Amino acid sequence: MGVLFQLLFTAINIYSWILIIYILLSWFPGARESSFGEVLAKLAEPFLEPFRKIIPPLGMIDISPIVAILVLRFAGSGLQELYRMIVTM
Repeated sequence: MGVLFQLLFTAINIYSWILIIYILLSWFPGARESSFGEVLAKLAEPFLEPFRKIIPPLGMIDISPIVAILVLRFAGSGLQELYRMIVTM
């Protein structure tokens, strides 16, 4: 059971970093059009799309990726808390 929780928590952390790197690519012209950027887009965009539909950009700034990362972090924290509750039973 602990291995499953650890695997899920690790996957959440890796996906958070994928999102962060994908967001940082927007600062560099043409980076998202590279093969690396396209792979990250295929991984990140399906998760970011619902947040972009809900949260409009503030001028030129899109804050939906920040909210998406916070949701992932809260999910990871909740997963850790759930694991602690199960272990202490």
